[in-house]
Amino acid sequence: MENSEQKVGKVFLVFAGICIVALPFIVLSAFSFDAKPTETAVVTTGENDFDQSGEAIFINYDQLSREYLAGTSTERTLKDYYARRQYPGSPPYIPHKVEEADLAPVECLACHARGGWSEELRGHTPLTPHPEQTACRQCHIAQTDAGLFVDIDWMSVSTPRLGRSDLPGAPPPIPHELQMRGNCIACHVGPGAVASIRVEHPSRGNCRQCHVAETDAGLFSRK
Repeated sequence: MENSEQKVGKVFLVFAGICIVALPFIVLSAFSFDAKPTETAVVTTGENDFDQSGEAIFINYDQLSREYLAGTSTERTLKDYYARRQYPGSPPYIPHKVEEADLAPVECLACHARGGWSEELRGHTPLTPHPEQTACRQCHIAQTDAGLFVDIDWMSVSTPRLGRSDLPGAPPPIPHELQMRGNCIACHVGPGAVASIRVEHPSRGNCRQCHVAETDAGLFSRK
């Protein structure tokens, strides 16, 4: 009968033979392997579109620098904010000179998409809540001293009152329309924001999970 050492030797020889026979096939397979490209999942805008394009808050938040989001050195007031608007909610006029060489497009988003410091105005550049709208001067016009219109008795609408929470400590409602102003962090975060409406928790993301737009619709009634 064979002893244990002979049995181990035979098993080793059989294993070595299998490895010698399989080695060329392994090498050939390695050189002939054609790696298939990895398919990347593409998330369309429609899949992420919620709450009146609320995904713009997250997209804009990721594009802003950490320094701007953490900045608090602003001197803008609500008086300054409304002084550049014909009425609350209207597009503000352009408070600085606009240089156009040979009717070249004005690069407004170079300053107003990500914020920054303006030496001319000695202040932080406010962000636009709708950077996807590139025809800025379709709504925003430069200030002019020319007398284009005659005086009339037109009066502006009242500015919305802040802090109108239904309960003490409750999140205040949104006192304006969301059209063109749905990107909350553009106006409420960073050194370019108005001090009295700047929030301290921009990282919470979905602002309208707690703050809801105020409407005039009578949803409930009491008898």
